[in-house]
Amino acid sequence: MHKTLFTLLGCLALAACGGEQHSDLKQFVRDSDNLPRGRIPPLPEVKPYEPFTYDAFNLADPFKPRKITPPKTAAGDGLQPDFNRPREPLEAYPLETLKMVGTLQRKKDIYALVKTPDNNLFRVKAGHYLGQNFGRIIAISESSIKLKEIVQDGSGGWEEKEQTMLLQDEQETKK
Repeated sequence: MHKTLFTLLGCLALAACGGEQHSDLKQFVRDSDNLPRGRIPPLPEVKPYEPFTYDAFNLADPFKPRKITPPKTAAGDGLQPDFNRPREPLEAYPLETLKMVGTLQRKKDIYALVKTPDNNLFRVKAGHYLGQNFGRIIAISESSIKLKEIVQDGSGGWEEKEQTMLLQDEQETKK
């Protein structure tokens, strides 16, 4: 009889604990089904691909120095470089890239030795041109070259500017 009583009590205990599992979760899902639904906006319209032809080969290269053209003013309006004279080889290089590496003297004439970035050596004297700003050599000493450049100002006019190129030491050129 005790066995039957224990079995009956065990079944009652199991029946009392066996309530509905996850009832709160099931209630949440039912409530969520009743909420208003959000609307997903439609995808944006995709425009068809239009090929582009790159046609800027005839435009000026922004990474190369521009050639200075004479301003469109009447002749004789003041200082201007001579655009009709033949260019000298050292006018192809910016003045900052040229280096004075020595001097030579022949009779009364004094010459300067100028080295280009591509390691060519040129002998120049007063009256020669160097640099891209129409720089004309006015004097050569044992330690420097003095030149006058004609540079374009912001208003399209021209002005003279003096520059000095100093002799480079052997150690400075190796650095």
